[in-house]
Amino acid sequence: MANPLEQFAIKRYAELSVAGIDAAFTNASLFMLIALGLIMAFFFLGTRNAGLVPHRWQAALEGLTGFIDDMVDQNIGPKGKAFVPLIFSLFLFILVANVVGLFPFSFTVTSHIAVTFAFAALIFVLCVVIGIARHGTHFLSLFVPANTPWPLLILIIPIEIISFLSRPLTLAIRLFANMTAGHILLKVFAGFVISLGAAGGLLAILSPVPFVLTVAFFALELLVAVVQAYVFALLTCIYLNDSINLHH
Repeated sequence: MANPLEQFAIKRYAELSVAGIDAAFTNASLFMLIALGLIMAFFFLGTRNAGLVPHRWQAALEGLTGFIDDMVDQNIGPKGKAFVPLIFSLFLFILVANVVGLFPFSFTVTSHIAVTFAFAALIFVLCVVIGIARHGTHFLSLFVPANTPWPLLILIIPIEIISFLSRPLTLAIRLFANMTAGHILLKVFAGFVISLGAAGGLLAILSPVPFVLTVAFFALELLVAVVQAYVFALLTCIYLNDSINLHH
């Protein structure tokens, strides 16, 4: 049976160095560009011949835009309108990258924590900058829950600070772990199908069992791909809301 971890290996296609920094073109780079190309194609089809009565692609684009706009409005409020493009871009790229990674012989860029942590770190830094720019030192009140008795602040404040600083790590690990675990599971069950079929005899008769399970897990993984993109966007809205509105 093939090693299920092989699908996550980085393959270098072209060596490149920028100011002494390794910037080789890899399979991760390739599938990021593929995801970007699919997104651009989606926008092209959605905006081509746009009319008052939307066609299929226009309706899909408008529906997705409206979905993200509603998410931002519900979790941040009117002040969050400026961040709709950011949330929409994050959601769509993660969604497309997740789904593309489910195809045979593809590569899931969101299964690498370097990619997910880069997104999470960007969001974390943005939240800190926005919080300080909007509220100054009052931003530190985020770590002091309202109506907390003074004796408890000695315990609560360190917990709030640790919770805040762990946001980029938990945000990155959640997406990375879910995509990695699902792909490993699919690879293992697909390997069972091939191994049992190649064994012949009675074992070959059992091969449909892991095949059915593989199809079921694929459907589940497709759902996970969509849900994880949604969760990432939703948590980004919640974190931005803390920085913008200082809600407790």
